[in-house]
Amino acid sequence: MASSPDATPSAGTTPAPARRGRVRPRRAAVMAVPAAAVTAALAVLTAQGALGVQFAISGMPFTVTATELDGTGFAQFGGLDTMAEGSPNEGDTGGQVLVVTSVIKSAKLTSLCQSVDLGGTNLLITAGGGGTRVSATDLTTDSTELSGDASFDNIEIGNDASTLDKAGPRGHGPRGVFSQQADTVRIKSLRQTNYATTAGVFKLPGLKMRFSGSAC
Repeated sequence: MASSPDATPSAGTTPAPARRGRVRPRRAAVMAVPAAAVTAALAVLTAQGALGVQFAISGMPFTVTATELDGTGFAQFGGLDTMAEGSPNEGDTGGQVLVVTSVIKSAKLTSLCQSVDLGGTNLLITAGGGGTRVSATDLTTDSTELSGDASFDNIEIGNDASTLDKAGPRGHGPRGVFSQQADTVRIKSLRQTNYATTAGVFKLPGLKMRFSGSAC
């Protein structure tokens, strides 16, 4: 991704409350690849209150893009992330965000970009654009939107999330929750709106972090 012109953050800027911590109707119907029917089932069953991550999220969404993602050991299931008590970003949801959790045992990404809207400027992070790809193990993302051109090998759709076995120990979801898994996943033109990301190991060659007037 081409570098964006640097910009100095404005003094006193704060995230716009109306844009934080809300599960908007179009985001509640999370687009989990590969089928709209799978998405609908995920959104309904995540109402059981499964936690996607084990830490309190900030409630500030961030955008992640990559020209290509290749992964081995893929799992996906619904979840519910929770903000710290009294968070200014909780909106009218009580500090909870409906998410789809995606787990990849081993992942490689080309031209990774991550941006956070700080209200007037963006914190922009780029890596993996100089010939050496970003790599991660046990990569886990909690997303409200996901898009791209995806392909899977040996995909299974409709599993109980507690029985998943292709993505390792982190690829297990709550019992009774709809899920899917595959031996491999490839997504071109990946774009995600995330509330949390974790990884066992995350290698970012060519890392650049800066403030910018442009997002990913």
